[in-house]
Amino acid sequence: MPSRTYDFVIAANRLPVDRVVRDDGTEEWQTSPGGLVTAMESVMRGRSAAWVGWAGIPDETPEPFTDDELLLVPVPLSLDEVTSYYEGYSNDSLWPIYHDVIVPATFRRSWAAAYEQVNERFAQQCAEVAAEGATVWVHDYQLQLVPALLRELRPDVRIGWFNHIPFPPVELFGQLPMRREILTGLLGADFLGFQRPADAENFLRACRRLLGARTKGDVVDVPHTDRRVRAASVPISIDAGGLRELAMSEPVQERAREIREQLGNPRTVLLGVDRLDYTKGIRHRLKAFEELLRDGRLSADDVCLVQVASPSRERVEAYRELREQVERTVGSVNGAYSPIGHTTVTYLHRSFPREEMAALYVAADVMLVTPLRDGMNLVAKEYVTCHDGPGALVLSEFTGAAGQLRQAFMTNPHDIGGLKQAIMDAIETPEKERARRMKALRNQVAKNDVQHWAETYLAALRAAPEKPAPTES
Repeated sequence: MPSRTYDFVIAANRLPVDRVVRDDGTEEWQTSPGGLVTAMESVMRGRSAAWVGWAGIPDETPEPFTDDELLLVPVPLSLDEVTSYYEGYSNDSLWPIYHDVIVPATFRRSWAAAYEQVNERFAQQCAEVAAEGATVWVHDYQLQLVPALLRELRPDVRIGWFNHIPFPPVELFGQLPMRREILTGLLGADFLGFQRPADAENFLRACRRLLGARTKGDVVDVPHTDRRVRAASVPISIDAGGLRELAMSEPVQERAREIREQLGNPRTVLLGVDRLDYTKGIRHRLKAFEELLRDGRLSADDVCLVQVASPSRERVEAYRELREQVERTVGSVNGAYSPIGHTTVTYLHRSFPREEMAALYVAADVMLVTPLRDGMNLVAKEYVTCHDGPGALVLSEFTGAAGQLRQAFMTNPHDIGGLKQAIMDAIETPEKERARRMKALRNQVAKNDVQHWAETYLAALRAAPEKPAPTES
């Protein structure tokens, strides 16, 4: 470990970089894609800070290294731990429960034991790198035990935790065999941030029901201690200014024109951008699009769909099955409806650099953001920031973004008929009205950008309560 300690420490499952091997065999670290890294990039800029996380390489742990003045502290994970802690407990036990049990959750005691062990390792690394009185900001569902474990090791530090995904109702959360341990782990923090007010209330209700804790407003008394913890909504956002500047640059604008030409210059380009995950509603979206073509409400001669589905957790069975289902559906739609010369659905199962994503946003007339459940969904905010003029956002009401982006065309993605109508409304609404809606959405995101999110969160963490809350009957 480095001898220097830091006043600001981030802990997340992954480091913000990936190791890339070039064709000549040399290696380099490149900034990772993903919502957390994108959101935190501008927050960390200019800070003297450390980031604790896994380097993405099983059974191999690089020494701590510096990237643009940020100390990166790799946490070792064996291949067995990747299987049990990450793919198992985090993504086959917790993820389904936290996303409305869209697929059934699996519980294995060996997975839970690995989750505890890895969380202990993260807490130890944070304790070693944090300076006296430091702020430690822990992120997401993979590290829910870290706050209490870190508090035992370093009671002097200020601890925050932020949940990037939904927090489930107690009726679902209560299915977890480790439910009390998770709640106790989270209550080791001084402030707990959630995407939506409903998520924070779900957590408070779980504390009351499962721990017998007292709450008052958004404050909970930690049982058997004299500590108080605040749990509140602080919705995450994007670096709107930086992304807007990129999208308006001539290379991105030119690339957007090229994309439309490559698609055959259709009248309307629909776009979906997601991780390939069963929570994202990709199958529902494809079904709605296919039925619109079948019903004759849309014509493949002048409308196309581009679906970016970046690879995700491909060693987990549910994700392998999803990929097969999506690819079969895309093939079926293209076989039935594609005109000679171009495909109706362009399916891209890979990740793209930021510049290419910005160009896709600029090129798309209608953005389809239709998850079955999502903590926030930054893609919706990226689209309205990048797209100038009369675009349209079709947005699932089950995203955190729906609470902020109220000028979108809202839909319940479980209702295929309603989803079809929302798509048609987005296409057919007069241009002037679509431009008005997009301007309002763009202004909302610009006003509440990632810097505003971080400042709001850190201010709440600094002001977190310390004395016991009054009793609520």
